[in-house]
Amino acid sequence: MTFIELHFPVLGEALPVDHAYGLYAALSRLIPALHNGQAPGLAIAPVAGTYAGGGLLSLSGQRSRLRLRLPDERIGLALPLAGKALEIAGHRVRLGVPTVRALIPAASLSARLVTVKGFTEPGPFLDAVRRQLAEAGVTAEPAIPLILAGERAGQPRRRILRIRDRRIVGFALHLTALSAADSLLLQERGLGGRRRLGCGFFSPMRG
Repeated sequence: MTFIELHFPVLGEALPVDHAYGLYAALSRLIPALHNGQAPGLAIAPVAGTYAGGGLLSLSGQRSRLRLRLPDERIGLALPLAGKALEIAGHRVRLGVPTVRALIPAASLSARLVTVKGFTEPGPFLDAVRRQLAEAGVTAEPAIPLILAGERAGQPRRRILRIRDRRIVGFALHLTALSAADSLLLQERGLGGRRRLGCGFFSPMRG
């Protein structure tokens, strides 16, 4: 099974920074298979943008993309999203025509947010990540990146995912010293839970 990514331009003004659940809900209304378990292997990445204050991201025609990662045999499930309007937490956006991208192996991967149920402190969280890597037969060096500036400079980059009235705690995660095969495996399978809410979505690390 070969995995690919579909990149849909996201056209609009802004989205909430924490838009993962709203995005998933909006996509599920258009593709019911997302919600009823008929789209195994599909993962959704958060939309990128520029922080505009007030808990909002300003969308950019160059940076803001909806990224869906899925087996190539299920590409027909997502293509009908092109041109569709989405209502996400009171913000209306429209999806453009997608491009298809291959997954690229890289020795270093990063994920904006990884959650492991029951592990909300950095040390135990990293231990749980190491166990999951070992169970998958993957050799890698996991690390939580540190906040670089502000009052919390030097602290592990903890992140919160909100699902209705629930707060899920996780961390940003870097994985280094990966083989090409392990890199592709992690991009395909992810790590931890809630992949359709943008968690455990690994991409080659910039720089």
